[in-house]
Amino acid sequence: MDDTEVAEAAGLTTGAVARRLGVSPTTLRSWDRRYGLGPASRSQGRHRRWSPRDVAMVEEMCRLAAAGVAPAEAARVARSTHGEGAASRTAPAVGSAGPPPAQPPGTSVRRGGAGGGLPLGDVRQECRGLARAAVRLDAPELENRLLDAVRQHGLTTAWEEVMVPTLRAVGRKWESSGDRYVEVEHLLSWQISTALRRAPLVLPRPVDATGTEPVVLACAPGEQHSLPLEALEAALAEQGVPTRMLGAAVPVEALLACVRRTGPVAVVLWAQTRSTASGPLARHVAGLQWGSAGARRRPFVLPAGPGWDRRAAGDFPRCGGLRDAVRTLSGLYGAEGPARPAGRG
Repeated sequence: MDDTEVAEAAGLTTGAVARRLGVSPTTLRSWDRRYGLGPASRSQGRHRRWSPRDVAMVEEMCRLAAAGVAPAEAARVARSTHGEGAASRTAPAVGSAGPPPAQPPGTSVRRGGAGGGLPLGDVRQECRGLARAAVRLDAPELENRLLDAVRQHGLTTAWEEVMVPTLRAVGRKWESSGDRYVEVEHLLSWQISTALRRAPLVLPRPVDATGTEPVVLACAPGEQHSLPLEALEAALAEQGVPTRMLGAAVPVEALLACVRRTGPVAVVLWAQTRSTASGPLARHVAGLQWGSAGARRRPFVLPAGPGWDRRAAGDFPRCGGLRDAVRTLSGLYGAEGPARPAGRG
């Protein structure tokens, strides 16, 4: 036997099993304590040693959990399939029900529990499967789950009820764990950004808005948090609203040049923090005018993001979230074309 076979015959340590499965040793100990998914034997020094059957049992738990099956049900199926005595059980008699099969995840909200050790709280079931895939750094699984959420629920609901709760859970875990989970947050953010850009491939094709004046989307100068703005861009595209996305930390002159060249219906200025929200910039953009004398036009300006408090936003309208922003901006487009605030003079 080679070294690997010798080690497996003697039993694997919890750390070795955790590395093999891509979960933390704490998760394995929690599964043992809560669901009885621990090793069947221990060494003379009371160290936990995992046999091939023990490993197969927790592998089944991981597979079912990644599919969104509730943890208690996933553990029951894993024990019945690979647990002690499973091999010696006979098939159920004809007519008997036998153990019920694990059900695939639905679209209903499941209460309690968390995914992959993340503090999720009361969330949709899809969040738990997404969190487990994120902790395992399973990019293909994240991509599939994110696009499935967009396809099933639409962009706005997928963002507000699946993506954001999972992102917040990762952020809380990151803050409470020092430098750990940074890679999880980065991968999840990137995969969400990728899913938002690919959303048009899985959503019904909207009415062609070619030639219609767009909505310009820009982060305030110095603002690097662009992911919520990407969600707004995707949600507006779902409604057939044309956009021009400028992304993070847009310099003032670049923003003004874009507004003058595109003549947008509206300009969204995103600020995550109060330090990047600029009332003077919003007023300057709102004052830009173009067009022939007597019919001058100017953009509708919508400050968005938690950085815009009442003082910074001033008299500008404020939106309470993605759904509110989409409703406000899409409402600017009427049956006869986009409605615009009239310029002065």
